[in-house]
Amino acid sequence: MTTELVVVETTAFASAAARRLMVELQRVLESQERCSLALSGGSTPRPVYECLAAESAGDVWGRVDVFFGDERCVRPTDPASNFRMAREALLDRVPVDPAHVHRMEGERADRDTAALTYEAILPARLDVLILGLGDDGHTASLFPSAPSLAERGRRVVAVRAPRPPFDRLTITPPVILEARLTVALVAGADKALALARVIDGAYEPSRTPGQLARAGLWITDTAAAARLKAARR
Repeated sequence: MTTELVVVETTAFASAAARRLMVELQRVLESQERCSLALSGGSTPRPVYECLAAESAGDVWGRVDVFFGDERCVRPTDPASNFRMAREALLDRVPVDPAHVHRMEGERADRDTAALTYEAILPARLDVLILGLGDDGHTASLFPSAPSLAERGRRVVAVRAPRPPFDRLTITPPVILEARLTVALVAGADKALALARVIDGAYEPSRTPGQLARAGLWITDTAAAARLKAARR
């Protein structure tokens, strides 16, 4: 299981991650007409997205289809909404066609139907899937020991998280495992132990769901990388 690990100084994290993401988007578009990109929520991606908007080059965004890895079950205008964060930090700042931005409708009363609806439009295989990592090792809204980690038939499900907002929609493990490229963004000393479990620990995604993306690109700052084995730094 091959992991590409990129460790940068904290002050350079957002800009370095944005530059690498733009390289990966351009790489996909060199070999095909369009690129499917799934965004992550949370606090770590916001400054990365802001820098990514400034990194825009050529007609990249006119050829990108935007999806989401998870969403809180709130209105899209709610401060807790992943869509709202991505719109403010990135989508409103780049020339992406709104018709090609596909948000999860977390505000729908019937959350299972909302999950099925999103599953129907999700590409069979995402080109670039951006993920985060929680201090408990979760990624997307796949939390340790959650029943959703055993899901193999459904690609999007409604779940209950152990922390608020409790009701969420999330992609399932097959979506992560089948993505052409996963890019995990990890910053902060509070993520150091979880990152060490992901990268250096025994492969047990039921305990550390972030390991589902271990065979991908991990961009971290020095604080998050502090507990990694020396051989990997």
